[in-house]
Amino acid sequence: MTLLAILVGTLVAGIGSVWLAAWLSFGVLSRYTQHMLSLAAGALMATSFLHLLPEAFESQAGAHELFLTLLVGLVFFFLLDKAQLWHHGHEHGHGHGHGHGHGHEHDHGHSHEHRHGHGQADLPKGQWAVLAGDSVHCFGDGILIASAFMADMRLGVIAALAVLAHEIPHHMGDLAVLRQGSSSRHAAIVKVSMAGAITALGGALGYMLVDALRDWLPFFLVVASSSFVYVALADLIPQLQKRLSAQETAAQILWLGVGIGMVVLVSAVAGHQH
Repeated sequence: MTLLAILVGTLVAGIGSVWLAAWLSFGVLSRYTQHMLSLAAGALMATSFLHLLPEAFESQAGAHELFLTLLVGLVFFFLLDKAQLWHHGHEHGHGHGHGHGHGHEHDHGHSHEHRHGHGQADLPKGQWAVLAGDSVHCFGDGILIASAFMADMRLGVIAALAVLAHEIPHHMGDLAVLRQGSSSRHAAIVKVSMAGAITALGGALGYMLVDALRDWLPFFLVVASSSFVYVALADLIPQLQKRLSAQETAAQILWLGVGIGMVVLVSAVAGHQH
């Protein structure tokens, strides 16, 4: 039953986020991209601070060790960000604008490959780079979703929805890169959906790994939390801190609240069914 839930959750998060991104990218809602970033940031932070961390600290693991894991995770993502930006800058020069990639990776295979600009489209291998990064990223997301489901069914649902929410803006960037690389809309959606489907593979492997390493589950949850917190604070929110009017600020705060409220609501609904 748990494995089935993991597979459903990973497929919904992995492929559902691609379809929603396509709907936003190619539909009339494309102008709400910035609002999706706010919603994603709120959902990620709420998932980390209201669910993943409390679940980890309710275990038998020591608070000192868990906080140390959180600190190491955040610093590790920061250092990998530096390495990725340095490598990208040397490889492509300084003319790539905001089309940089953030690579976040940790010890159990989770890798974030975020591309928020379209500079990658000018590269001969830009499409493959996006798809390869997406595949690795989705595989890691599957492992994290499996970890959450193994701890608690409600937590798994919340984690899957949080992954879905924060993947939408990134997949919108991926689709834009593929479209500029001469792919049709349909081909672009199919390619990114195939990468998203790898989330289920990560979920299946995560089910086996977490089952064998159940004592390490609190640490998996903390690493997942550090990943979400880092993406929200170092990646999403800085993009919202540009050219703000009072109306734009109010809209961002509103959508940030919607993201947090979504997590709280899903938790309450799932809690009644749990």
